[in-house]
Amino acid sequence: MITANIIVLIAIVSIWLLLMVNIVLIIAGYQYYLSCEKAKEREPLVKEKLPFVSIMVPAHNEAKVIGQTVEALLRFRYPMDRYEIIIINDNSSDDSANILERIQKKNPDRNLTVINTDAVTGGKGKSNALNIGYQRCVGEFIAIYDADNTPERDALRLLVEELVLDDNLGAVIGKFRTRNRDASLLTRFINIETLSFQWMAQAGRWRLFRLCTIPGTNFIIRRSIVEAIGGWDVKAVAEDTEISFRIYMMGYRIKFIPAAVTWEQEPQTIPVWFKQRTRWVKGNIYVLVKYVPLIFKKEGKKVRFDICYFLSIYFVLLTALIISDTVLIFTLIGWVHLNLAGFSGLLWSMAIILFIIGTFVTLSTEKGEMSVSNLLMIALMYFTYSKMWMAVAAYGFYKFMEDKIKKKETTWYKTERF
Repeated sequence: MITANIIVLIAIVSIWLLLMVNIVLIIAGYQYYLSCEKAKEREPLVKEKLPFVSIMVPAHNEAKVIGQTVEALLRFRYPMDRYEIIIINDNSSDDSANILERIQKKNPDRNLTVINTDAVTGGKGKSNALNIGYQRCVGEFIAIYDADNTPERDALRLLVEELVLDDNLGAVIGKFRTRNRDASLLTRFINIETLSFQWMAQAGRWRLFRLCTIPGTNFIIRRSIVEAIGGWDVKAVAEDTEISFRIYMMGYRIKFIPAAVTWEQEPQTIPVWFKQRTRWVKGNIYVLVKYVPLIFKKEGKKVRFDICYFLSIYFVLLTALIISDTVLIFTLIGWVHLNLAGFSGLLWSMAIILFIIGTFVTLSTEKGEMSVSNLLMIALMYFTYSKMWMAVAAYGFYKFMEDKIKKKETTWYKTERF
Protein backbone atom coordinates (compact mmCIF):
# COMPACT_ATOMS: atom_id res chain seq x y z
CA MET A 1 0.00 0.00 0.00
CA ILE A 2 2.82 2.40 0.98
CA THR A 3 4.68 1.54 -2.23
CA ALA A 4 1.61 2.17 -4.38
CA ASN A 5 1.01 5.54 -2.68
CA ILE A 6 4.62 6.60 -3.23
CA ILE A 7 4.58 5.54 -6.89
CA VAL A 8 1.35 7.45 -7.55
CA LEU A 9 2.67 10.51 -5.74
CA ILE A 10 5.87 10.53 -7.81
CA ALA A 11 3.85 10.14 -11.02
CA ILE A 12 1.50 13.00 -10.10
CA VAL A 13 4.39 15.29 -9.12
CA SER A 14 6.16 14.49 -12.41
CA ILE A 15 3.05 15.29 -14.45
CA TRP A 16 2.53 18.55 -12.57
CA LEU A 17 6.15 19.65 -12.97
CA LEU A 18 6.00 19.08 -16.73
CA LEU A 19 2.60 20.77 -16.86
CA MET A 20 4.07 23.83 -15.15
CA VAL A 21 6.98 23.85 -17.62
CA ASN A 22 4.39 23.91 -20.41
CA ILE A 23 2.54 26.79 -18.73
CA VAL A 24 5.79 28.77 -18.47
CA LEU A 25 6.48 28.15 -22.18
CA ILE A 26 2.94 29.28 -23.05
CA ILE A 27 3.34 32.55 -21.12
CA ALA A 28 6.76 33.23 -22.65
CA GLY A 29 5.52 32.22 -26.09
CA TYR A 30 2.53 34.53 -25.83
CA GLN A 31 4.85 37.42 -24.93
CA TYR A 32 7.02 36.61 -27.95
CA TYR A 33 4.00 36.62 -30.27
CA LEU A 34 3.06 40.08 -28.97
CA SER A 35 6.60 41.36 -29.58
CA CYS A 36 6.49 39.97 -33.13
CA GLU A 37 3.29 41.91 -33.81
CA LYS A 38 5.09 45.14 -32.88
CA ALA A 39 8.03 44.30 -35.18
CA LYS A 40 5.89 43.85 -38.32
CA GLU A 41 6.42 47.46 -39.38
CA ARG A 42 10.09 46.89 -40.27
CA GLU A 43 10.99 47.95 -43.80
CA PRO A 44 11.77 45.02 -46.16
CA LEU A 45 15.31 44.69 -47.51
CA VAL A 46 16.00 46.15 -50.93
CA LYS A 47 16.59 43.68 -53.76
CA GLU A 48 20.35 44.31 -53.82
CA LYS A 49 20.69 42.99 -50.26
CA LEU A 50 18.71 39.81 -50.85
CA PRO A 51 20.95 36.75 -51.33
CA PHE A 52 20.46 33.94 -53.85
CA VAL A 53 18.46 31.12 -52.25
CA SER A 54 18.20 27.46 -53.21
CA ILE A 55 14.83 25.89 -52.35
CA MET A 56 14.84 22.10 -52.03
CA VAL A 57 11.77 19.86 -52.01
CA PRO A 58 12.38 16.13 -51.35
CA ALA A 59 9.48 14.09 -52.75
CA HIS A 60 8.62 10.40 -52.97
CA ASN A 61 5.36 9.42 -54.71
CA GLU A 62 3.78 12.85 -54.17
CA ALA A 63 1.78 13.14 -57.42
CA LYS A 64 -1.37 14.19 -55.51
CA VAL A 65 0.24 17.31 -54.05
CA ILE A 66 3.57 18.11 -55.75
CA GLY A 67 2.08 20.24 -58.53
CA GLN A 68 0.31 22.59 -56.13
CA THR A 69 3.46 22.86 -54.02
CA VAL A 70 5.72 23.85 -56.92
CA GLU A 71 3.18 26.38 -58.19
CA ALA A 72 3.14 27.98 -54.72
CA LEU A 73 6.94 28.15 -54.65
CA LEU A 74 6.95 29.87 -58.04
CA ARG A 75 4.63 32.59 -56.67
CA PHE A 76 6.92 33.78 -53.87
CA ARG A 77 7.25 37.55 -53.48
CA TYR A 78 11.00 37.25 -53.93
CA PRO A 79 13.01 38.36 -56.97
CA MET A 80 12.74 35.65 -59.66
CA ASP A 81 16.46 35.86 -60.41
CA ARG A 82 17.39 35.44 -56.75
CA TYR A 83 16.12 31.92 -56.08
CA GLU A 84 16.09 28.45 -57.62
CA ILE A 85 13.81 25.50 -56.95
CA ILE A 86 15.23 21.97 -56.88
CA ILE A 87 12.76 19.08 -56.67
CA ILE A 88 14.28 15.73 -55.73
CA ASN A 89 11.75 13.28 -57.18
CA ASP A 90 13.18 10.37 -55.24
CA ASN A 91 12.51 6.95 -56.76
CA SER A 92 8.83 7.71 -57.32
CA SER A 93 6.64 5.15 -59.07
CA ASP A 94 3.62 7.43 -59.57
CA ASP A 95 3.04 10.27 -62.05
CA SER A 96 5.26 12.79 -60.24
CA ALA A 97 7.87 12.96 -63.02
CA ASN A 98 5.29 13.80 -65.71
CA ILE A 99 3.62 16.44 -63.54
CA LEU A 100 6.94 18.12 -62.82
CA GLU A 101 7.97 17.99 -66.47
CA ARG A 102 4.75 19.77 -67.49
CA ILE A 103 5.39 22.52 -64.92
CA GLN A 104 8.93 22.95 -66.20
CA LYS A 105 7.70 23.36 -69.77
CA LYS A 106 5.11 25.90 -68.63
CA ASN A 107 7.80 27.94 -66.83
CA PRO A 108 10.87 27.86 -69.11
CA ASP A 109 12.19 31.18 -67.74
CA ARG A 110 12.33 29.99 -64.11
CA ASN A 111 15.18 28.33 -62.20
CA LEU A 112 13.33 25.05 -61.75
CA THR A 113 15.36 21.83 -61.65
CA VAL A 114 13.97 18.32 -61.26
CA ILE A 115 16.24 15.48 -60.15
CA ASN A 116 14.73 12.05 -60.83
CA THR A 117 16.47 9.29 -58.88
CA ASP A 118 16.00 5.53 -59.02
CA ALA A 119 16.35 2.69 -56.53
CA VAL A 120 20.14 2.77 -56.94
CA THR A 121 20.79 6.50 -56.58
CA GLY A 122 17.88 7.28 -54.25
CA GLY A 123 14.99 5.76 -52.35
CA LYS A 124 16.90 5.83 -49.06
CA GLY A 125 14.89 8.44 -47.19
CA LYS A 126 14.51 12.20 -46.87
CA SER A 127 18.03 12.87 -45.56
CA ASN A 128 19.61 11.09 -48.51
CA ALA A 129 17.35 12.97 -50.94
CA LEU A 130 18.35 16.28 -49.38
CA ASN A 131 22.02 15.39 -49.74
CA ILE A 132 21.44 14.61 -53.42
CA GLY A 133 19.74 17.94 -53.97
CA TYR A 134 22.36 19.81 -51.98
CA GLN A 135 25.02 18.79 -54.52
CA ARG A 136 23.15 20.85 -57.12
CA CYS A 137 22.49 23.91 -54.93
CA VAL A 138 24.28 27.17 -55.65
CA GLY A 139 22.51 29.46 -53.17
CA GLU A 140 24.11 31.17 -50.18
CA PHE A 141 21.07 30.07 -48.18
CA ILE A 142 19.11 26.82 -48.51
CA ALA A 143 15.35 26.64 -47.85
CA ILE A 144 13.48 23.37 -47.38
CA TYR A 145 9.80 22.64 -48.03
CA ASP A 146 7.90 19.37 -47.84
CA ALA A 147 6.04 18.17 -50.93
CA ASP A 148 2.57 18.83 -49.48
CA ASN A 149 3.20 22.50 -48.60
CA THR A 150 1.53 25.66 -49.85
CA PRO A 151 3.63 28.48 -48.39
CA GLU A 152 2.26 31.99 -48.22
CA ARG A 153 3.81 34.40 -50.72
CA ASP A 154 5.94 36.33 -48.21
CA ALA A 155 7.21 33.27 -46.30
CA LEU A 156 10.57 32.98 -48.06
CA ARG A 157 11.36 36.70 -47.86
CA LEU A 158 10.60 36.81 -44.13
CA LEU A 159 12.89 33.85 -43.43
CA VAL A 160 15.71 35.26 -45.58
CA GLU A 161 15.60 38.74 -44.09
CA GLU A 162 15.85 37.45 -40.54
CA LEU A 163 18.90 35.34 -41.40
CA VAL A 164 20.59 38.18 -43.31
CA LEU A 165 20.20 40.61 -40.40
CA ASP A 166 21.69 38.38 -37.66
CA ASP A 167 25.01 36.57 -38.09
CA ASN A 168 24.39 34.63 -34.86
CA LEU A 169 21.54 32.72 -36.51
CA GLY A 170 22.34 29.46 -38.23
CA ALA A 171 18.76 28.86 -39.34
CA VAL A 172 15.35 30.51 -39.20
CA ILE A 173 12.09 28.59 -39.06
CA GLY A 174 8.56 29.59 -39.95
CA LYS A 175 5.48 27.67 -38.93
CA PHE A 176 3.15 25.29 -40.70
CA ARG A 177 -0.61 25.43 -40.41
CA THR A 178 -3.18 22.69 -41.03
CA ARG A 179 -4.58 23.13 -44.54
CA ASN A 180 -7.23 20.42 -44.15
CA ARG A 181 -8.26 21.40 -40.62
CA ASP A 182 -11.98 20.68 -41.12
CA ALA A 183 -11.57 17.36 -42.94
CA SER A 184 -12.13 15.19 -39.87
CA LEU A 185 -12.17 15.16 -36.08
CA LEU A 186 -8.56 14.02 -36.21
CA THR A 187 -7.42 17.02 -38.26
CA ARG A 188 -9.22 19.33 -35.80
CA PHE A 189 -7.14 17.77 -33.02
CA ILE A 190 -3.94 18.09 -35.08
CA ASN A 191 -4.68 21.75 -35.77
CA ILE A 192 -4.92 22.48 -32.04
CA GLU A 193 -1.88 20.36 -31.25
CA THR A 194 0.17 22.20 -33.89
CA LEU A 195 -0.75 25.67 -32.67
CA SER A 196 -0.33 24.86 -28.99
CA PHE A 197 2.28 22.17 -28.43
CA GLN A 198 4.36 22.93 -31.52
CA TRP A 199 4.36 26.65 -32.19
CA MET A 200 3.60 28.18 -28.82
CA ALA A 201 6.24 25.91 -27.28
CA GLN A 202 8.74 26.94 -29.98
CA ALA A 203 7.96 30.61 -29.31
CA GLY A 204 8.42 30.10 -25.57
CA ARG A 205 11.72 28.27 -25.98
CA TRP A 206 13.03 31.05 -28.20
CA ARG A 207 11.91 33.74 -25.76
CA LEU A 208 13.47 32.04 -22.74
CA PHE A 209 16.46 30.12 -24.08
CA ARG A 210 17.07 31.36 -27.64
CA LEU A 211 16.45 27.77 -28.77
CA CYS A 212 14.18 26.30 -31.43
CA THR A 213 14.02 22.97 -33.22
CA ILE A 214 13.82 22.86 -37.01
CA PRO A 215 10.39 21.45 -37.98
CA GLY A 216 11.43 19.79 -41.25
CA THR A 217 9.71 22.27 -43.56
CA ASN A 218 9.46 26.04 -44.07
CA PHE A 219 12.93 26.83 -42.78
CA ILE A 220 16.14 28.33 -44.14
CA ILE A 221 19.72 27.45 -43.25
CA ARG A 222 23.13 28.85 -44.14
CA ARG A 223 24.85 26.86 -46.87
CA SER A 224 28.15 27.20 -44.98
CA ILE A 225 26.66 25.22 -42.08
CA VAL A 226 25.53 22.37 -44.31
CA GLU A 227 29.02 22.27 -45.82
CA ALA A 228 30.68 22.27 -42.39
CA ILE A 229 28.60 19.39 -41.01
CA GLY A 230 28.80 17.33 -44.20
CA GLY A 231 25.09 17.36 -45.05
CA TRP A 232 22.18 15.57 -43.44
CA ASP A 233 22.57 12.43 -41.31
CA VAL A 234 21.26 9.64 -43.56
CA LYS A 235 20.53 7.43 -40.53
CA ALA A 236 18.26 10.05 -38.97
CA VAL A 237 14.54 9.66 -39.59
CA ALA A 238 13.92 12.95 -37.75
CA GLU A 239 16.60 14.74 -39.76
CA ASP A 240 15.20 18.11 -38.70
CA THR A 241 15.79 17.53 -34.96
CA GLU A 242 19.20 15.98 -35.59
CA ILE A 243 20.53 18.87 -37.68
CA SER A 244 19.17 21.32 -35.09
CA PHE A 245 21.45 19.81 -32.48
CA ARG A 246 24.46 20.10 -34.76
CA ILE A 247 23.66 23.77 -35.44
CA TYR A 248 23.53 24.40 -31.68
CA MET A 249 26.87 22.66 -31.22
CA MET A 250 28.45 25.01 -33.78
CA GLY A 251 27.45 27.96 -31.63
CA TYR A 252 24.58 29.21 -33.80
CA ARG A 253 20.99 29.88 -32.81
CA ILE A 254 17.75 28.89 -34.54
CA LYS A 255 15.03 31.54 -34.51
CA PHE A 256 11.27 31.16 -34.93
CA ILE A 257 9.36 33.68 -37.07
CA PRO A 258 5.56 33.25 -36.66
CA ALA A 259 4.76 35.46 -39.67
CA ALA A 260 6.43 33.05 -42.13
CA VAL A 261 3.63 30.55 -42.75
CA THR A 262 3.15 27.48 -44.90
CA TRP A 263 -0.01 25.39 -45.10
CA GLU A 264 0.36 21.62 -45.18
CA GLN A 265 -1.85 18.58 -45.42
CA GLU A 266 -2.17 16.55 -42.21
CA PRO A 267 -3.23 12.89 -41.86
CA GLN A 268 -7.00 12.47 -42.07
CA THR A 269 -7.23 8.91 -40.72
CA ILE A 270 -5.86 7.32 -37.57
CA PRO A 271 -3.72 4.64 -39.32
CA VAL A 272 -1.93 7.29 -41.41
CA TRP A 273 -1.50 9.52 -38.36
CA PHE A 274 -0.24 6.65 -36.23
CA LYS A 275 2.39 5.70 -38.81
CA GLN A 276 3.58 9.29 -39.20
CA ARG A 277 3.82 9.98 -35.48
CA THR A 278 5.54 6.68 -34.80
CA ARG A 279 8.21 7.78 -37.28
CA TRP A 280 8.58 11.08 -35.41
CA VAL A 281 9.02 9.29 -32.09
CA LYS A 282 11.58 6.87 -33.54
CA GLY A 283 13.49 9.74 -35.08
CA ASN A 284 13.58 11.80 -31.90
CA ILE A 285 14.68 8.80 -29.83
CA TYR A 286 17.54 8.27 -32.31
CA VAL A 287 18.63 11.88 -31.73
CA LEU A 288 18.37 11.45 -27.95
CA VAL A 289 20.48 8.30 -27.97
CA LYS A 290 23.03 10.03 -30.20
CA TYR A 291 23.38 13.17 -28.08
CA VAL A 292 22.44 12.17 -24.51
CA PRO A 293 26.14 11.46 -23.62
CA LEU A 294 26.71 15.23 -23.96
CA ILE A 295 24.32 16.08 -21.13
CA PHE A 296 27.07 16.02 -18.49
CA LYS A 297 29.87 17.33 -20.71
CA LYS A 298 30.98 20.94 -21.05
CA GLU A 299 30.60 20.91 -24.84
CA GLY A 300 26.99 19.81 -24.42
CA LYS A 301 25.93 23.01 -22.65
CA LYS A 302 24.14 24.38 -25.73
CA VAL A 303 21.99 21.26 -26.19
CA ARG A 304 21.43 20.34 -22.54
CA PHE A 305 18.00 21.93 -22.24
CA ASP A 306 16.67 20.26 -25.39
CA ILE A 307 18.05 16.87 -24.33
CA CYS A 308 16.31 17.19 -20.95
CA TYR A 309 13.16 18.48 -22.64
CA PHE A 310 12.89 15.49 -25.00
CA LEU A 311 13.81 13.03 -22.25
CA SER A 312 11.03 14.48 -20.11
CA ILE A 313 8.44 14.24 -22.89
CA TYR A 314 9.26 10.78 -24.21
CA PHE A 315 10.21 9.00 -20.99
CA VAL A 316 9.27 10.82 -17.77
CA LEU A 317 5.87 12.12 -18.91
CA LEU A 318 4.96 8.94 -20.76
CA THR A 319 5.83 6.74 -17.77
CA ALA A 320 4.02 9.03 -15.31
CA LEU A 321 0.86 9.14 -17.44
CA ILE A 322 0.79 5.36 -17.87
CA ILE A 323 1.19 4.84 -14.12
CA SER A 324 -1.39 7.50 -13.28
CA ASP A 325 -4.01 6.17 -15.69
CA THR A 326 -3.40 2.54 -14.73
CA VAL A 327 -3.73 3.22 -11.02
CA LEU A 328 -6.85 5.31 -11.63
CA ILE A 329 -8.50 2.41 -13.49
CA PHE A 330 -7.43 -0.11 -10.83
CA THR A 331 -8.78 2.18 -8.10
CA LEU A 332 -12.17 2.53 -9.83
CA ILE A 333 -12.57 -1.25 -10.15
CA GLY A 334 -11.39 -1.85 -6.57
CA TRP A 335 -8.08 -3.59 -7.22
CA VAL A 336 -6.03 -0.86 -5.55
CA HIS A 337 -6.88 1.27 -2.50
CA LEU A 338 -4.92 4.47 -2.00
CA ASN A 339 -4.60 6.73 1.03
CA LEU A 340 -3.95 9.51 -1.51
CA ALA A 341 -7.10 8.84 -3.53
CA GLY A 342 -8.81 12.12 -2.65
CA PHE A 343 -5.63 14.19 -2.95
CA SER A 344 -4.60 12.58 -6.25
CA GLY A 345 -8.12 13.02 -7.61
CA LEU A 346 -8.00 16.74 -6.82
CA LEU A 347 -4.61 17.14 -8.51
CA TRP A 348 -5.77 15.11 -11.50
CA SER A 349 -8.86 17.32 -11.91
CA MET A 350 -6.80 20.50 -11.59
CA ALA A 351 -4.34 19.18 -14.19
CA ILE A 352 -7.19 18.67 -16.66
CA ILE A 353 -8.46 22.21 -16.06
CA LEU A 354 -4.98 23.69 -16.53
CA PHE A 355 -4.49 21.65 -19.71
CA ILE A 356 -7.75 22.94 -21.18
CA ILE A 357 -7.22 26.58 -20.19
CA GLY A 358 -3.54 26.65 -21.18
CA THR A 359 -4.20 25.08 -24.56
CA PHE A 360 -7.15 27.37 -25.25
CA VAL A 361 -5.09 30.48 -24.49
CA THR A 362 -2.52 29.46 -27.11
CA LEU A 363 -5.22 29.60 -29.81
CA SER A 364 -5.71 33.33 -29.21
CA THR A 365 -2.73 34.09 -31.46
CA GLU A 366 -4.60 32.85 -34.54
CA LYS A 367 -7.67 34.55 -35.97
CA GLY A 368 -10.85 32.47 -35.73
CA GLU A 369 -9.33 29.69 -33.56
CA MET A 370 -10.48 30.92 -30.14
CA SER A 371 -14.02 29.54 -30.31
CA VAL A 372 -16.39 27.60 -28.07
CA SER A 373 -16.17 24.61 -30.41
CA ASN A 374 -12.39 24.53 -30.03
CA LEU A 375 -12.72 24.81 -26.24
CA LEU A 376 -14.92 21.70 -26.27
CA MET A 377 -12.50 20.07 -28.71
CA ILE A 378 -9.60 20.60 -26.27
CA ALA A 379 -11.59 18.99 -23.43
CA LEU A 380 -12.34 16.00 -25.65
CA MET A 381 -8.72 15.99 -26.78
CA TYR A 382 -7.45 15.34 -23.25
CA PHE A 383 -9.40 12.09 -22.95
CA THR A 384 -8.85 10.84 -26.51
CA TYR A 385 -6.07 12.35 -28.61
CA SER A 386 -3.67 12.65 -25.66
CA LYS A 387 -4.15 8.97 -24.85
CA MET A 388 -3.49 8.10 -28.48
CA TRP A 389 -0.19 9.98 -28.18
CA MET A 390 0.78 7.72 -25.28
CA ALA A 391 0.23 4.67 -27.48
CA VAL A 392 2.28 6.23 -30.29
CA ALA A 393 5.17 7.09 -27.96
CA ALA A 394 5.27 3.59 -26.49
CA TYR A 395 5.03 1.91 -29.90
CA GLY A 396 7.61 4.26 -31.39
CA PHE A 397 10.09 3.29 -28.68
CA TYR A 398 9.37 -0.40 -29.36
CA LYS A 399 9.92 0.07 -33.13
CA PHE A 400 13.16 1.96 -32.49
CA MET A 401 14.50 -0.94 -30.43
CA GLU A 402 13.31 -3.45 -33.05
CA ASP A 403 15.06 -1.56 -35.86
CA LYS A 404 18.28 -1.34 -33.83
CA ILE A 405 18.26 -5.07 -33.11
CA LYS A 406 17.45 -5.99 -36.73
CA LYS A 407 19.79 -3.27 -38.07
CA LYS A 408 17.22 -2.00 -40.55
CA GLU A 409 18.34 0.61 -43.08
CA THR A 410 16.62 4.01 -43.26
CA THR A 411 13.97 4.25 -45.98
CA TRP A 412 11.19 6.66 -46.96
CA TYR A 413 8.37 6.77 -44.42
CA LYS A 414 5.62 7.82 -46.80
CA THR A 415 2.69 9.77 -45.36
CA GLU A 416 -0.39 9.02 -47.42
CA ARG A 417 -1.88 12.07 -49.11
CA PHE A 418 -5.54 12.84 -49.65
